[in-house]
Amino acid sequence: MRHSRPAVLLLVVAALALALAACGSSNDNNSSSSSSSGSSGGGSTSATKDAAIAAQVPASIKSKGTLTIAADATYPPNEFIKPGTKTVIGMDADLASALASVMGLKANVTNATFDSIIPGLAAGKYDLGMSSFTDTKEREQTVDFVTYFNAGTAFYGKAQGAPAINGLADLCGHKVAVEKGTTQATDAQAQSKKCKSAGKGAVTVSVFPDQNGANLALSSGRDDVGMADSPVAAYIVKQSNGQFKLIGQPYGEAPYGIAIPKKSGLQKPVLAAVKKLIAGGQYKAILAKWGIQSGAITTPVINGATS
Repeated sequence: MRHSRPAVLLLVVAALALALAACGSSNDNNSSSSSSSGSSGGGSTSATKDAAIAAQVPASIKSKGTLTIAADATYPPNEFIKPGTKTVIGMDADLASALASVMGLKANVTNATFDSIIPGLAAGKYDLGMSSFTDTKEREQTVDFVTYFNAGTAFYGKAQGAPAINGLADLCGHKVAVEKGTTQATDAQAQSKKCKSAGKGAVTVSVFPDQNGANLALSSGRDDVGMADSPVAAYIVKQSNGQFKLIGQPYGEAPYGIAIPKKSGLQKPVLAAVKKLIAGGQYKAILAKWGIQSGAITTPVINGATS
């Protein structure tokens, strides 16, 4: 997963390539979202400043008045570009805006390639990363995380002729499309070694800069299996107008985390803000808006990696 990544995404069969380009292939770093819209059903997604939490925000951030939050906006419904604009929308963008509001700040959600975000955080380019990052022990060596969601990895393929894939072991001899820097890429490459050791066909792993490239490789027949975080794979299939289907069962559920530079001082206020949104109902309203309530958590923590 990025796991290591509702406006309707125009992922229809007749215009798949065009739609994907329109909804997120651009990595314009000026793309941003600074406000959270109301939910189409259920509670409000809007949040207000909590003075006690705002007081925990480091002075260097408070003086700017803005949190710069990086996301690779090619991963609907979690983060993607609103068609016809440069605005990042999705679950992570809405949560980012609500979190910033609780801390007395504004959110500037900036589009960036996925594998550049953690280095960008370490270099001080961004204040936070919210891009469907799985909180892993390896990543915790570079950044800290505040957990906020649970997701697994799902397989998907063409509705007609997709191979029978029930788990990683079934990938032997198949061509797999994944996004660069994700745990899906790591898992597929590790499985290829296992396949060869067992005397089976290797996994041909095609790694793309973003999820759009992986989807296009699958739709064109260059690859026969796609892998993505479970809510993202489900959304891709739902919006494909019958071209794609989910295959087998998801595996490897793990927490998403908001990536935070070490020694930034943002860990405690971000954790407090997430707890505030959960208690206030905005958190569940945002997940409901994007149809991904099944990944909701009740107890966010700092650095909750399971592996």
